Amino acid sequence: MKTSIEKSLNDQINAELYSAYLYKSMEMYLHSVDLPGMANWMNVQVQEELAHAEGMMQFINLRDGKVTLAAIEAPKTEWKSAAEVFSDAYDHEVKVTGRIHKLVDLAIKEKDHMFNNFLQWYVAEQVEEEDNSITLARKLKRAGDNVSLLMQVDAECAARTFTAPVIPGTKVGAPTAP
Repeated sequence: MKTSIEKSLNDQINAELYSAYLYKSMEMYLHSVDLPGMANWMNVQVQEELAHAEGMMQFINLRDGKVTLAAIEAPKTEWKSAAEVFSDAYDHEVKVTGRIHKLVDLAIKEKDHMFNNFLQWYVAEQVEEEDNSITLARKLKRAGDNVSLLMQVDAECAARTFTAPVIPGTKVGAPTAP
């Protein structure tokens, strides 16, 4: 694995771990304002981000590179509303998408086809990540101060469960031997 790819992927691992940390902060805020369903939604998001980071770490290891973990920046801790939480989540996912696209650009520049192939799962995943967060942000914006609608969205979010993703090129989500 080229040094430029290893460094960029390690930077992205840090960004994925920051995402988990940010979503954990959002989860705790939502608990503090008595929205346990939305807090659950964010908890599932935390687990997804950790799985994304794990996939990247495994990819580096499988390519005989070295994972280098760095300090994680402190996340925001206060929001005005649940709508603002999900709007911030959407904005964050747009930034993550941009970072993934830069990694694809690097893979193409370095002619690393294995890295490019690996990243395509993340490219597709970002479509879902952006859609999920903007959909909830829009619903919450429309709900405004309507407590009944807010509780309906909260109940929707309570139904979300974590399913470990299967990330091609890694052992993430792969069945384990007995």
